Amino acid sequence: MDHKESRAGKFYFSLLVQTENIFNEFNNGIPLKFIPVQKMIKMAYEYVRLDHDHIVYVMQTTKRYKNPHVSHAVRAAVTALIIGSALKLPRHQLLEVGVACLLGNISVLSLPGGIYISEDGGFDLLKKSSEDESKLLYAHPIDAYNTLKSSQFPLSICEAVLQHHELEDGTGFPNQLKGNAISMYAKILAVAGYYEAFSMNDIEEVRCGHSGVIRILKNSGAFDKSVIRALVNSISIYPIGIYVLLSNGERGQVIEIDQFDPRFPIVKVFGKEPSNKLIKIFGDISITRPLTSEEVEDSIKK
Repeated sequence: MDHKESRAGKFYFSLLVQTENIFNEFNNGIPLKFIPVQKMIKMAYEYVRLDHDHIVYVMQTTKRYKNPHVSHAVRAAVTALIIGSALKLPRHQLLEVGVACLLGNISVLSLPGGIYISEDGGFDLLKKSSEDESKLLYAHPIDAYNTLKSSQFPLSICEAVLQHHELEDGTGFPNQLKGNAISMYAKILAVAGYYEAFSMNDIEEVRCGHSGVIRILKNSGAFDKSVIRALVNSISIYPIGIYVLLSNGERGQVIEIDQFDPRFPIVKVFGKEPSNKLIKIFGDISITRPLTSEEVEDSIKK
């Protein structure tokens, strides 16, 4: 791991710890305060602005944090900042988006864990629940809105939290809003949140950003097209850090995304001399698929 990766890893862990402290205080009856949360998001924004690639790499390769609430909130918030930056939102709006995304599921903390914790311990708002459990879950944006409003958070943040599960086609909740009735903040939160849920849904511990992007694209009618485009252009279908099989049979890891054309990342190939052989995905060589965890372990050992 190089210096920048190590630095990004430490920063990412600090976000997890700070968020866990905020959630623990809330669980212990201490009201949420806007300024401390905004301060943390300012730090995250500056890091994303200066070192987008390495924070994506760390999120892609770091195992799930012990607290699934915290892991989901931080990953989704960082993703929302990345998307908002790609959409060229002004700084003050990016900060509001980040705060809203971090706290969007704050009211879920009070719900029984079995409603939204998957069998492998992940945070899964897509999990099938009973009718009574679903009613509790579907009400959480309203509860979160009321919580933040009573704590005097800006109305734009409160409204984004209220709408963050609304979808473009009207199939979301709690009010089945469509299209322009949904705020841009909420549209970003929806893509960031579902991308994170989709990314963690297929494997046990590490994040598969490829799976997340593909499932967002497969459900593109539910999300704003400009926000989807910002996600794909900034993170790519094959995000930095993911291990892949190439069309020529070689295996490697995506280490860089071409911001001008994210279809063609740079891959570091395993098992070659020199060991730092790089391939630009273009022309005759393409990415066939992500590697399985077993294939990754086998490739690294070699």
